Amino acid sequence: MALRTLLYRYFFFGWLFRDASTGTALERAAAWRHNRSQARWLPTYMRRWMCCGLLLYLMGVLVESVFSAPLLSTLFYVTGLMSVPGNAVMAVAWIGFKALSGPF
Repeated sequence: MALRTLLYRYFFFGWLFRDASTGTALERAAAWRHNRSQARWLPTYMRRWMCCGLLLYLMGVLVESVFSAPLLSTLFYVTGLMSVPGNAVMAVAWIGFKALSGPF
């Protein structure tokens, strides 16, 4: 598998899930069951995003304190901050798959 594909699959979870909004009722139910079973991987993705966000934040602190470059450190702070909404989306999806009985 190509490195680009591996990196995509390491950070983004969309490839794990099936579309539960199309097809017959049986196909939608099967897709929902599949998605519920795949939701077990969402905490893993949340940890990855949290670790990357924390690492980028620490790099921003390092660049700002050691190199006295606040403008450059902003690049690391803002990039690291983007892990917060990503984690929020993953948490809502995970809770939704655990709490909801299905789309029907």
